[in-house]
Amino acid sequence: MTATVSSNNNAALADQYWTTGDEIHDTKANHDLPIDKIWTDRQFTSRLVNPANRRKMTVIIVGTGLAGGAAAATLGEAGYRVENFCYQDSPRRAHSIAAQGGINAAKNYKNDGDSVYRLFYDTVKGGDYRSRETNVYRLAAVSANIIDQCVAQGVPFAREYGGLLDNRSFGGVQVQRTFYARGQTGQQLLIGAYQALERQVHAGTVHMHTRHEMVELIVADGRARGIVTRDMVTGKIEEWFGDAVVLATGGYGNVFFLSTNAMGCNVTASWRAHRKGAYFGNPCYTQIHPTCIPVHGENQSKLTLMSESLRNDGRIWVPKRAEDCEKDPRDIPEEDRDYYLERIYPSFGNLVPRDIASRQAKYRCDEGRGVGPKVREIDSDGTEHMRARGVYLDFSEAIQRMGKDAVEKKYGNLFDMYQRITDENPYEVPMRIYPAVHYTMGGLWVDYDLQSTIPGLFVCGEANFSDHGANRLGASALMQGLADGYWVLPNTITDYLADAPKFGPVDEKHPAAVEARQGVESRINKLLTINGTRTVDSIHKELGHIMWEYCGMERNEAGLIKAIGLIRNLRNEFWTNVKVTGVNEELNQTLERAGRLADFLELGELMCIDALHRRESCGGHFRAESQTEEGEALRHDDQFQYVAAWEWTGEGHKPTLHKEPLVYKSIQVKQRSYK
Repeated sequence: MTATVSSNNNAALADQYWTTGDEIHDTKANHDLPIDKIWTDRQFTSRLVNPANRRKMTVIIVGTGLAGGAAAATLGEAGYRVENFCYQDSPRRAHSIAAQGGINAAKNYKNDGDSVYRLFYDTVKGGDYRSRETNVYRLAAVSANIIDQCVAQGVPFAREYGGLLDNRSFGGVQVQRTFYARGQTGQQLLIGAYQALERQVHAGTVHMHTRHEMVELIVADGRARGIVTRDMVTGKIEEWFGDAVVLATGGYGNVFFLSTNAMGCNVTASWRAHRKGAYFGNPCYTQIHPTCIPVHGENQSKLTLMSESLRNDGRIWVPKRAEDCEKDPRDIPEEDRDYYLERIYPSFGNLVPRDIASRQAKYRCDEGRGVGPKVREIDSDGTEHMRARGVYLDFSEAIQRMGKDAVEKKYGNLFDMYQRITDENPYEVPMRIYPAVHYTMGGLWVDYDLQSTIPGLFVCGEANFSDHGANRLGASALMQGLADGYWVLPNTITDYLADAPKFGPVDEKHPAAVEARQGVESRINKLLTINGTRTVDSIHKELGHIMWEYCGMERNEAGLIKAIGLIRNLRNEFWTNVKVTGVNEELNQTLERAGRLADFLELGELMCIDALHRRESCGGHFRAESQTEEGEALRHDDQFQYVAAWEWTGEGHKPTLHKEPLVYKSIQVKQRSYK
């Protein structure tokens, strides 16, 4: 089912909120070849750097998660000089450690029909046909290598009785391709990458800089040649220079304030690059994860994810009647329970993709059938009310079928975490879950080589936009991070570095470096001297409320226009009335948060503009004006089958939209269905 939307209204909106520039294209992939030949062709045509020359080249890598840690370890092993930065006190505290459920790979160990092509197909379909076909196929093809690499590193994947690696399912697929280590998969994979990284630190090829936050990108003579950092302990501002810069700094979900991200996750590295000329791709594509512990009050600072793997054996339901919602769930008989995902989507049941499961949970609660404590909500018209925002995730049938010991073996640490947070025993009482902001599919635009629109600036993992379209399937974030770090970047960055001897020297006296440093010092000084009355967190909470209300699970034109105005007013409030205590020359977390919030305030506006311009529903981007009769997302491929790559044009100026047409040669585009 398709429909045509009016372009007249979009033209009027464009006059007010954005301009349209030239189309952009990925020229690094040979689209004339069959899709299964493109990656091997690019590996061969990419120029090489001989080992003696590698020792003379410096690569700056920002981030030490799965993408950054794997890239630093691999490039260090190859002989490059690597300067690796993270704002944590150890690379092992990168947010990749929080991933729970698993990592996908097309191994077909279960002999259930999986293949590289099926993983490719599931990923493109899961992203609602808004991802780049060539990049996704490469990801699927590389996936099998990742598992072999991690097993060789000693990652303790779950195994069957006979010793073979075990698999389970995740949302959006009908095969078992997810490798896992109980509910600690991200932690175990990160330890594997960390060991490889520390080996190179010991060897002297990688120099680690912890507690250093990137606060500016240095673009000299049209190339990314360095970064400016702030030492988070001493406040020292330093410039660092190299032949290329790699950003592996994660996503921007904390623009919503409440999310499953670690409190330190931010967009500053990407946003500073965006302001220097790197296009930002699809910023409105944010993922709402359906399996999170619900909000319980107004003083929370973050939300906790319960792994999607729980949907393998847990059943999601709400009472059929609103009057039963305050009953003990154990007292509600089977015939009075609505297992709504199993009812609506019989083929996939509880394992539908995240965007679909999230919207259906919202609909049930909107109907008044939510469970758990009621929280205060303010509608867009200002009306205040109390509403229960929770649905049940029930393991009673699984415990009866498998036995408690078997359930504990598969999910025990997740059950323990839930009990510690809620003081409820999920072996006895169903868990309560509700959707929360989790992952961002948008990010800096990159070509097939993972290079941004700034020559020499490469972007890996969640920080780029390339692989997941409008919705990421579960267990694919770890797959992309490791694929980019171990396999893709080391094969593509060489083509750029082959020209490094021609770049010429850059140091702290270069005009670009002087300008970057002065900009950082000026911004810090301004933040410290506003001396207003509002705390950083109070403004961030207000921004988060605006984003969740108007650019969250459901968006509409009127709400997005309102949000843009509210964000602009809030940004003015921030720069005139925020209070940042302390000084720069010390550990100052208020200053850290203020700098990050300044970037979130600009990003939030661009996210709303991107959502406003895309007058269709696709994946996690759900426009209320564009839905099927059944309430499903309705795309408009005739008008919006493209990547939206946004160019920064200066403060106070409208951003410029560059469209990258999405061409599908190896897959048939159709309306997504999981029924």
